[in-house]
Amino acid sequence: METLKMQTPNRTQNNIERIAQLFPNVITESHDENGKIKKVVDFDLLRQQLSEVLVEDDNERYRLDWPGKKASLLKANMPIKKTLRPCREESVNFDTTENLYIEGDNFEVLKILQESYLGKIKMIYIDPPYNTGNDFIYKDDFKKSKEEYEEELGVEDEDGGKLFRNTDSNGRFHSDWLSMMYERLLVARDLLRDDGVIFISIDDNEVHNLRKICDEVFGEENFIGTLSVENNPKGRKNSAFISVSSEYCVIYAKRKDEAHFIENVPKRASDMSEDENGNFVHGSGKRVLVGENSFNNIVTKVESDKNYSVYYRMKDKQLVIKKEDYNVIDKQLINSGFVKYFSHNNGKLVENTYTESKFRELFEKRALEFSAEKIYEKNFNDTIRIKSQLVNRKYEAIVRGKLQKYSMELTTTGAGTQIKNLFEVAEAPFSAPKNVGYLKLLISLFENEPFIVLDFFSGSATTADAVMQLNAEDNGKRKFIMVQLAENLDENLCKAANEAEKKTIQSAIAICDRLNCPHFLTEVGKERIRRAGNKILKELKEKNQQTKLGEELLDPEKLDIGFRVYKTDTTNMKDVFYHPTVLQQTTLDSLTSNIKEDRTPEDLLTQVLLDLGLELSLPIEQKKIRGNTVFIVQTNALIACFDDNIDFKIIDEIADLQPMKVVFKDASFKDDKDRINVEERFKRLSPETQITVL
Repeated sequence: METLKMQTPNRTQNNIERIAQLFPNVITESHDENGKIKKVVDFDLLRQQLSEVLVEDDNERYRLDWPGKKASLLKANMPIKKTLRPCREESVNFDTTENLYIEGDNFEVLKILQESYLGKIKMIYIDPPYNTGNDFIYKDDFKKSKEEYEEELGVEDEDGGKLFRNTDSNGRFHSDWLSMMYERLLVARDLLRDDGVIFISIDDNEVHNLRKICDEVFGEENFIGTLSVENNPKGRKNSAFISVSSEYCVIYAKRKDEAHFIENVPKRASDMSEDENGNFVHGSGKRVLVGENSFNNIVTKVESDKNYSVYYRMKDKQLVIKKEDYNVIDKQLINSGFVKYFSHNNGKLVENTYTESKFRELFEKRALEFSAEKIYEKNFNDTIRIKSQLVNRKYEAIVRGKLQKYSMELTTTGAGTQIKNLFEVAEAPFSAPKNVGYLKLLISLFENEPFIVLDFFSGSATTADAVMQLNAEDNGKRKFIMVQLAENLDENLCKAANEAEKKTIQSAIAICDRLNCPHFLTEVGKERIRRAGNKILKELKEKNQQTKLGEELLDPEKLDIGFRVYKTDTTNMKDVFYHPTVLQQTTLDSLTSNIKEDRTPEDLLTQVLLDLGLELSLPIEQKKIRGNTVFIVQTNALIACFDDNIDFKIIDEIADLQPMKVVFKDASFKDDKDRINVEERFKRLSPETQITVL
């Protein structure tokens, strides 16, 4: 029960809550005048969020700190001059697919995607490096943090590329990893929808630190839970004491009050029974609503809304509810064939599970089961909520009213077998890949609606495989965005820590040789998606051939097994910032176009989509108008033409299409007259069109 505050609103606290929604990482704890803990704003961190330079601060507070943290925050907020370039020849169904595979540093990619995918991602799943000392992690070249660290601790660290092995001997074992994750999570959070959720796989090495930085980035109040996942039932020896069989999955929401999961794990067939109204739990799984119950509270107030007796007559399903003690019996009802039910425990009267109104609601829904002495709640859902501990198991389950073989497959060995069979090789080309069954389970936590799944440590591309498989099973319209650094396999082979790692890398190199492609991990990941898509399509067609008359068929033609490949690169625009004193005639000639010579019209279109905040998965149509190539994005959301010598006739035809936005090159117009008149022509023919010139 709430009480009146008897004071005007606390604007300070209201403002703190508003700031927390925008910048959850700046909220910390402090003592008030009475010594009690309260939420406060870390103004130094807030200043850093709003600053383009490092902010100095020596104040102590409750928080996780490490050398390079401020630099990571600065990096997260700074812009970069990068773009994406499409690669048709490596894509599958480029013109029709809504899936993306992006090659590049995932931190750069996340920044590039900020405008186009701001607040649009429903689910993020990542399986980052665990910082075991054997895995490769990103080496971000941010000199300031490195220099600060060396100054503080007096250690040296050699410069590296994008990947390095973060051994504890380098003195920056945790700091490097924390900085790498912190800056990426800061940017990734902004991509999530308000009801979006992020899943992060991790093991014992950094799970404690991961929780702390996620509390900062997403807000402690948005922590959903940690799954313990049995990924290696036999266990792996990583110490002299225990054999580790599990790892973790840390789950946070963008806004916990808006995020929700569905019950998604099928119940065992042995725990299910059917009546005319549907399935319900029976046996030990039943929830007792009225009857003997050791879990409910002893009745202390007779007037409690959970204290009532139930009379029920089986033959005509008549129900009577009365407020009375268990010692009182309505003999008239009993003589009429009613049975009395009340809740008790060891001779004491206890409350019923639900209020009287809730109980009546369930009765009207025919969701109650009456035995001789107890009343149970039926469950019309054939699934159960996911448990915090996921264990490998196989059993029969009733799924959507049908008895099916059900398997919860979580093992990395099983995942390795899946990939080996897919590539037809003796050794899996990926180390410790995630099981498709595990990823399908996580994705299926959400309602079957069109949404985007982002994995920016995509590795073996298991997430993409899982999305396609689920879509084939339930006719879903989920889309994926995979992001992976193009790791050089030859270099990784030289750095391999043991024979097992060498075999994995050599298998990946062998696949690249078979494909006649460069030795990069991304080439194997893309091929995995191609093979997985073809396998899913083949199995779906075979399933349709075996489908009985009247059963639902899934149209293979509507299944999206394609993906558009994009690669990170420098901006398409030339650096034209020259001082007048250094300009020569040859330089002026080179500046007739501000676009780099090696860039294609599709390169320009991609950067335009990103700059205008349009998704890269939108349908794109190429059309010829008066001999010029015109790109039409999503009917009329955007029309772009980057050809040279565009005259007013082409402009008029484009304007007649009534596009929302139109883009041309600055150097595209035939003469100055057309350049000057373009806005006037659109004002006359398509006044709502937004015009942009590169």
